[in-house]
Amino acid sequence: MSLAWTIRLSSGAKKSLQKLSKPIAKRIVEYIHEKIENNADPREYGKTLKGELSELWMYRIGDYRIICSIDDGSEEVIVLRIGQRKEVYKGKG
Repeated sequence: MSLAWTIRLSSGAKKSLQKLSKPIAKRIVEYIHEKIENNADPREYGKTLKGELSELWMYRIGDYRIICSIDDGSEEVIVLRIGQRKEVYKGKG
């Protein structure tokens, strides 16, 4: 297993990131780079979700959440949603 994972952002995640203030967006991008992309195990800092979303992983950055799908076969992390915790679990990614 390599040390760097490929990170792919869904179009919805990209839009969400662009809507955030620059300091928050920078903090989230740095977190993705440091804790997920350059980690041998991207699950180290995250938590698995429950119920219908149990296939997905959640990362917490203050009041913000990153919802991801992790593909071990291709060593790819797909960022599906980025948002405040009260909103990120609702609706479609």
